[in-house]
Amino acid sequence: MEFRTKIDISPSKAGINYESPVMLIGSCFANEIGRHFENGKLKSLVNPFGVLYNPLSTGRAIDLIMEGKVFSKDDLFFYDRKYLSFYHDTGFSSEDAGYSLKKINSSLSEARRLLSGAGFLFITFGTARIFKLNENNMPVANCHKIPAARFSRHLLETGDIAEYWDNIIQKLQQFNKDLNIVFTVSPVRHLKDGAHGNQVSKSILITAIDKLISRNSELSYFPSYEIMLDELRDYRFYKKDMIHPSDVAVEYIWDRLRESYFRPGTEQIYQRVLKISEAARHIVLGNDPGELTRFKEAMLTRIQKLKNDYPIIDLTEEEKYFRGL
Repeated sequence: MEFRTKIDISPSKAGINYESPVMLIGSCFANEIGRHFENGKLKSLVNPFGVLYNPLSTGRAIDLIMEGKVFSKDDLFFYDRKYLSFYHDTGFSSEDAGYSLKKINSSLSEARRLLSGAGFLFITFGTARIFKLNENNMPVANCHKIPAARFSRHLLETGDIAEYWDNIIQKLQQFNKDLNIVFTVSPVRHLKDGAHGNQVSKSILITAIDKLISRNSELSYFPSYEIMLDELRDYRFYKKDMIHPSDVAVEYIWDRLRESYFRPGTEQIYQRVLKISEAARHIVLGNDPGELTRFKEAMLTRIQKLKNDYPIIDLTEEEKYFRGL
């Protein structure tokens, strides 16, 4: 007897392998999944603008990447002794405008290069609610702890999201004809809006994505939100805040994504890489120098064999770590 509802996910017609770069952009859940791509040494770039929660800020970031925008000091906002960008999260803020601009433009340049040759773009929407700066009605990606009185709050409508993204998708498909675009909705609950408000917001996002996919058969949807709600419908799969999925939940969703999107043979390579990257992230303890030497040599042998089999995989950091033991 099956004691849970398992979400059916159709295998992707196009698949991910170690030769196809992947970009992930959107909410903090994109960071969580992106971390698994990085641990497996798959070519990937995660949130080049930092965490973006709403569809307008996410779409605008992609537009700026394709445009090749170069930020100047005029694009920054000075508040509380820091220069910040309303297009980015707080990770790009600094007391030095030059430092912020260098970080912003370097990330933009890298994102444009990767997106132009990417095989997949995963877009994660977090909320349908946006904040607009009152003085110019600009939707902001992050309020940067500026007083709330300077912003107005709005709930996007399904049609507005779909219309806005129709234009972004058209540009993306011209920018990179081989790009596979996958939408998903973050399973992180926005309970500041209340339980009902969270459901309203998520429903708008899901419906907007459904409209986009119904108009364009080349788009696809990965059900992160539905997996969390139906397959993992228990508070033990949340962190202590009861809002964010636990590490176990994220890993399960990542397992389901691999099942659907990895090309045949990629999983076997991924598991080989993961054993090396996980070993490099663990602190080696113990006083037996012989044991440490054997462990080190075994890992370096694995790295060399993997490099011989798949030269495209970059294990420079791991090799440096083990040689330094």
